[in-house]
Amino acid sequence: MFDRGYYDGFGGAFLPEILVATFDELVETFEKAKSDPCFWQEYSDVMSTYSCRPTPLTFAQNLTDMFGGSRIYIKREDLNHTGAHKANNVMGQGLLTKRMGKTRVIAETGAGQHGVATATMAARFGYKCTIYMGEVDVHRQRPNVFWMGRLGAEVIPVREGTRILKDAINEAFRDWVANMDTTHYVLGTACGPHPFPEMVTYFQSIIGKEARKQILEAEKKLPAGIYACVGGGSNAMGIFSDFMEDDVDLIGVEAGGKGLESGEHAARLSSKDASIGVAQGYKTYFLQDNDGQMKKTHSVAAGLDYVGVSPILAHLKETGRVRFEAATDKEVIEALSLTIKKEGLIPALESAHAFVQAFKEAPSLSKDQAIIINQSGRGDKDIFTVAEAFKDPKWMEFIKNKAEEYNA
Repeated sequence: MFDRGYYDGFGGAFLPEILVATFDELVETFEKAKSDPCFWQEYSDVMSTYSCRPTPLTFAQNLTDMFGGSRIYIKREDLNHTGAHKANNVMGQGLLTKRMGKTRVIAETGAGQHGVATATMAARFGYKCTIYMGEVDVHRQRPNVFWMGRLGAEVIPVREGTRILKDAINEAFRDWVANMDTTHYVLGTACGPHPFPEMVTYFQSIIGKEARKQILEAEKKLPAGIYACVGGGSNAMGIFSDFMEDDVDLIGVEAGGKGLESGEHAARLSSKDASIGVAQGYKTYFLQDNDGQMKKTHSVAAGLDYVGVSPILAHLKETGRVRFEAATDKEVIEALSLTIKKEGLIPALESAHAFVQAFKEAPSLSKDQAIIINQSGRGDKDIFTVAEAFKDPKWMEFIKNKAEEYNA
């Protein structure tokens, strides 16, 4: 399956000549790290002492009772440091940055969780840090923008294109070309040119390693299914990775937005609106028109509106190993509300997509089966979006009063 970053034709490294030496250095550093028996232990030690790993696997008793089918477990990546699975990847890349002797990191971010995680890693390792973020996402993820700044990162709003994640990635690559001698680009998901899809999956696989051990301890057998949201694909690849050879249903849930028929969504692998193309240095399914121009995407979740998807997941779709579904904005808000009220858990809007599909399928499974939902992040970052979706009058009054105070 794997040949220099290709997954049955998906992936690769389509690079401008100026970046080839930089990528060769990264590939060499990554390969040496993987073959060094001390590296994974160093990485695991950092994650356990700094990032609260292992994260727990929580049995959702109330949701299980409500749906009356399979036993529902939730992998709690929201309890990872910085509130999401993103820390797994950035801490690993931080260690690689140290091995390469570079002093500055850059990153793109959509929902802001990767930006916060990268800024946190930079603070810990003493790197200079710049975060690129689409202007639309800056407005809807203001709490994360605030924390990135407090952590010492420079946050640059991207005002070109559709002003969301894909545009932030473009700007980060432009920065890297100009500063590659001192700078490492901490790409946040399992996309982009080789070695990023493999490398991000490698660091995120810590989720699947833990989940496998935890579910076997709890149930004495493997789960019937595992559900994860899919933007670029890092949290999904992370939890799926340790179950690839098992008889376990793996389900990735994309952003159905306002409905697949509306055209306002970000479903690459669960709709017929995407086609295979090459962009941002790799080959995969993209939401693009007949001329190869990227389409506008939509999702209530800032981290799921990317136009492309991991080439590894594209390969797994083609082989049928992973099944892909889509959840609409409306379904996501309903699943989020239900999870909050029934379990006292607040998933990120991104994670809530996985809950939607799990809730649809749990009742049809038997009571002696178990499923795992990957809660890839926590929802406090989404307070503005969620409060607006819930039409909470007290929250609206609070925002109005705050605005009046600042304008006084």
